[in-house]
Formats: sequence, C-alpha cells, structure tokens
Amino acid sequence: MESNEIKIAVIGLGYVGLPLAIEFGKKYTTIGFDNNTQRIKELTTHFDHNREHETAAFEAARYLTFSYQQELLAGYNVYIITVPTPVDNFKKPNLKPLLKATQTVAEVLKKGDTVIYESTVYPGCTEEDCVPVLEQYSGLVFNKDFVCGYSPERINPGDKTRTLTSIQKITSGSTPEAAKQIDALYQSIVMAGTYLAPSIKVAEAAKVIENTQRDLNISFVNELALIFDKMGIDTTEVLQAAATKWNFMPFKPGLVGGNCISVDPHYLLHKSQSLGYHPQVILSGRSVNEKMGVFVASKLVKTMLQRGITIKNSDVLVMGITFKENCSDIRNTGVLDVIRELNEYGVKTYVYDTWADATEVQREYGINLLQEINNQYDGIILAVPHQDFLTLDLQVLKKEKHSVIFDIKAVLNKKDTDIRL
Repeated sequence: MESNEIKIAVIGLGYVGLPLAIEFGKKYTTIGFDNNTQRIKELTTHFDHNREHETAAFEAARYLTFSYQQELLAGYNVYIITVPTPVDNFKKPNLKPLLKATQTVAEVLKKGDTVIYESTVYPGCTEEDCVPVLEQYSGLVFNKDFVCGYSPERINPGDKTRTLTSIQKITSGSTPEAAKQIDALYQSIVMAGTYLAPSIKVAEAAKVIENTQRDLNISFVNELALIFDKMGIDTTEVLQAAATKWNFMPFKPGLVGGNCISVDPHYLLHKSQSLGYHPQVILSGRSVNEKMGVFVASKLVKTMLQRGITIKNSDVLVMGITFKENCSDIRNTGVLDVIRELNEYGVKTYVYDTWADATEVQREYGINLLQEINNQYDGIILAVPHQDFLTLDLQVLKKEKHSVIFDIKAVLNKKDTDIRL
C-alpha cells in the first residue's frame, strides 16, 4: 500500500499501545482504540494518567484520534493488537484479553487487511491461537484474504531515553510479502531501525527469551544476596568489586515484578511443558525471585527484634508500591509480597507512593496509600527508589534512634541505612 492508503488501528492503549499510536499518528491516519471509556476520555483531552506522555506528544500526532466504539474500526486496514497478556492465579497464561481483542478486530476485518500482534506470547500463539479466532469471526481465510505479523514490544515504562523510536524493532510476517510490508511500516517510525525475523514464531520466541534471560540474571544475584546475608557480607560491595572485570554483567538484587520479567517466563514454561519438556533453570530462577518479598520482610523483622523493637503492632513505612522506580505501573509488583508478609507478623504497614494511582491501588490490592508522610516509624523500607524519594531525609522518619531503614536496591549511602540487599 501507498502511505496515504495506510490506516492504522491500535487496539489497547496502555504502556505499549499509546506510544505506538502517537508515533504512527504523526504520519498515518490512526485510531487508538480501548474499551476503557474513561481512558479514552482522558486521552482525548491529552491526559495520560501513566505519566508517560505530555500534551506536546499528543499535539504532534495530528492524524491520531481515540475511540471506544468498535464500529469505527471498520474503516482501517492495519490492526495492531497491544493488549496485556497476564498470568492467572496458577501462573498459567491468561489469553482472554488477547483473544477478546482478536475477536473485536475479526468482526470488522476485510479482505486485504493486516493484523499485527505486539503482546508478549509463547512461540506459536499468533498462528495457533489467534488466527483461528480471526478466521472464525471474519469468515476470511488466513494468508489468502488477510495476513498477520508479529512485532514484539520493547517498551520500558518510566524510561525517557530508550523510547519506542530509539529501540531497534523486531518484525515478522506470515508471508514473505507481508513481512516486507510490515517491516517497512515500522521502519517508517523507528529511527533505530528494524530486524526482520524469518518467521512469526522466531519473533515470538525472541521476545519471550529477552525477559526470561533478565529474570534468570536477577535470580542469580538474588541468590547471591541470600547466601551473602548468611555470611555477613555486603552484596553490593561484592558486586562493585566484581564489576571491575570487563565482562562482568552488572545486575543487582531486588524485587522482580511488572508485566514482563515476572510474567514472560511463565509463557515459555507453559509452552515447553505442553510439549513434554520441563525446564529446570527457568523454574529455579522464578522460584528464587518469587521468594524475595518474604526474605525482605523477614530480614526487617529479625533486625527489629535484634534491636528490641516489639513486632506486633509496630509501624512500618513502605516507600513505593509500583513495580519499578519513576513509573506508575503497579501490575505484579513484588512490593505486595513484602507488605503481605509483614502483615502476617502483625506489623502495621503504611504505604506511600508519589507515582501510583491511589484509586487503582485500593481497587487492585485493598491498600490505602498515604497522601503524605506525617508520622514516624519503627521500620522504613525504601522498596521503590523513585527519584523524589532520594532527596528525603529518612532519618527524621525514625520513631527511635534504633528504628530500622532497609534500602532494598542499595541506592542510598551505606551510612544512612541499616540493611540493604
């Protein structure tokens, strides 16, 4: 298609879909679609509650509109699906949002249209799970009437440097011609260039192992932190010493959450196990990372006990509940495990976060965020080092001189903290 014939519909306007819609909206007729009517109303007024995009970004996307009305999608010919792919309570892939979005597109799909997926899935999901839904609800035939592609997202929430256009993009298509067209489409907005994968399955696999690899690397340093804690060695000091070697990888211990690193390995595990292979390394890494919240809570409690602090009904301030710093995303946050474990000890926890949406936190986790810190505490956990937290004097928040400050990510000076990973 010529550029003036391309009309793009981005389905799902979260951390992945919105930047995509904005960039495409600078060059092509684009609609951002989401079934969250409140989200659409906010975006129409150029307000992004995720705090990722300012008014200027919306204004630059002069060909972009927003809607929650499915019938308006019928006028478009390229559909890009960017909805979340979470796991359920049993850590199994939950494809319901993906398949629902696929049905929404299928019901307006026409001959000659292209459907591209960016949601993280296991290898084979696009062609084995999504394409049948597209065919069922459209009455069209795959690779005859319509084509598909897969271009995995690489959005890093909260990162203002490595943005969509500055990160090389993997692309793929269900036919050689479709692959070329999809690759050219992304090349037109991604300054860092693209990498055309030989198949959709290869592109899917590349995405899922990116975050699985990171999960394993973090699990290694988390296990080191558990070992060195028993030895009385400061893990941060060990890592700083080891980092003087040119090929040492500088991963740091901490809580692993979010909708990528803590979720994507389960998609690969699911597919692998369905084929009769039970991965050992991936499972082991997940097991270590999922225990870190309990370790953090118990380490704080033990230190408080050693200092003569009564645990039951003690006051502990937890600073940060988002899954990472300078980001509003609370999905699968590892901080929740810390809070729940502290509550099991009878501790009274108070959560403060300048980035998280208080209404969303209450709805998702039943936690009421502090509007401001106006008390002193027996224990203070710097769980998420938002930039504005780093300028606070945590010493004045101590109830007593022997109250405990736990710096999970070791971002403060060692002399200003009592424990750090």
